[in-house]
Amino acid sequence: MTSDTLGILLISGEPARVHYAFVLATGAAAIGRDVILFATDAGCAALLRDLSGLAAFDAHATARGVATFSELRNAASELQVRMIACEAGLRLFGRDAPLADGVEIAGVVTFLEAAQGQVITL
Repeated sequence: MTSDTLGILLISGEPARVHYAFVLATGAAAIGRDVILFATDAGCAALLRDLSGLAAFDAHATARGVATFSELRNAASELQVRMIACEAGLRLFGRDAPLADGVEIAGVVTFLEAAQGQVITL
């Protein structure tokens, strides 16, 4: 990845923050930027295969004509956003459920090496 890489650090599992992390990731990727999304602590829930915990938010988004979290995460994958679940964050929050396809497990050093451009924390 180049120095134009946008790093997004997702530490919250709060639905609006999770949603907007993926809005930023897909928006940046759509205009040609390399993007790495690193989820840790409660944010790791956003990278689990099962998104049932965000179903109520997705229903609200659908009713308002906004892209759902599921749609955004699929788009992020299609746009080649690099998604990493923090190994320590997974352990800390007891997340042993399967991760979504294409999600890597790595540590903060991997994120910092890859995200040498701008970093946004949500």
